[in-house]
Amino acid sequence: MALTTERVEERLRERFADAPIRRQIGEAVRDHTVYVPAERIAEFATFLRDDPELDFALLSWLGGVDYLPREPRFEVVYSLLSLSRNARVHLKLQVSEEHPRVPSVVPVWPTANWHERETFDFYGIEFTGHPDLTRILLPEDWVGWPLRKDSPLGYEEVAFTHNTPGRRAPSPALKKLAPKKVKYRAH
Repeated sequence: MALTTERVEERLRERFADAPIRRQIGEAVRDHTVYVPAERIAEFATFLRDDPELDFALLSWLGGVDYLPREPRFEVVYSLLSLSRNARVHLKLQVSEEHPRVPSVVPVWPTANWHERETFDFYGIEFTGHPDLTRILLPEDWVGWPLRKDSPLGYEEVAFTHNTPGRRAPSPALKKLAPKKVKYRAH
């Protein structure tokens, strides 16, 4: 039996009546997305996974977003999938620039380990309680967070004959390679 996204939101509101839950609306919103309090993400995640009616056993991805100059500046997005109920829902947390920290959901979905490390590596959002919150793609001595909108854009000029010192132009006697004639079975 398919589970409707409205029912997912209804179950969240029933279980977390004391929490401010807000549905994301707008013309560009394609998937059902619910904003939940950042400090309670582990509670929400555990409920969504363990409730037999919902059964969101799979965290398909997790990532960060930088909305500079807006405050709260960051969002962490969780995309959840219930295979048994054929349903998908997204949770979003808003995180301030001053304290970019949220609880880890690795105890709920072990696959969050690498996603949280990548989000930390690129945005500097810390996941408290993470078992190994270290850089995953950038070197340990890298300074800064490259996907933040205030990070300087790098630029490296591509090396060509005209802009590389000591590089010589190819000899005019060099023959151009002609396309190879290929015979296909259909011929």
